[in-house]
Amino acid sequence: MPKKAIIYDLDNTVYPVSSIGEKLFGPLFAIIEESGKHNDDMEAIKKAIMRTPFKLVAKRFNFSDELTQKGIELQTNLEYKDEIKTFDDYPEILNIPGNRFLVTTGFPVMQHSKITAMNIREDFNEIHVVDPVTTNNTKKDVFADILQRYNYTADEVIVVGDDPESEIAAAKALGITTVLYDKYSHQEQDLADYTIKHFKELKDIYLNS
Repeated sequence: MPKKAIIYDLDNTVYPVSSIGEKLFGPLFAIIEESGKHNDDMEAIKKAIMRTPFKLVAKRFNFSDELTQKGIELQTNLEYKDEIKTFDDYPEILNIPGNRFLVTTGFPVMQHSKITAMNIREDFNEIHVVDPVTTNNTKKDVFADILQRYNYTADEVIVVGDDPESEIAAAKALGITTVLYDKYSHQEQDLADYTIKHFKELKDIYLNS
């Protein structure tokens, strides 16, 4: 069945978080270091924060309730105000027909500031930021809502993202075709239906899968 829409993740799918991570998360890294309890894990924590929602990172590394709350309060109003460059192949998605949706998990102020910094807001029919601090909704809930409101069947949609445990797993649970964007071969997984390194590859999947 012909595809009608693609749902994209944001972080590490539209742009590399590593390009802004130290600047954006500098204040957060500072309060973690100031706690004095995680110095041995700081490099691993930094990498995780650039790829994973903060509450999951806090749980994984056994942050205290106090440190977790400080981190949440800090990030609630954290903005990125400088330019952010998308991946060099990002413009290729504009050559693919159909509707485009952007679905990301994170703190709304922060996520929307990044979207504004990239000047990509007009590239999407809808943009959704799932805030795990204030809602129990997940990406799966957003995907299901998009299918219902647009009267799409699962096989008319593709979900593209970099995280097998997040958007890929959520889409698979709904029967949606999944594409893992693994630009730098960081992932070792067999969960997604397809794996690409360049968005040029996505058009063929969209038109022929």
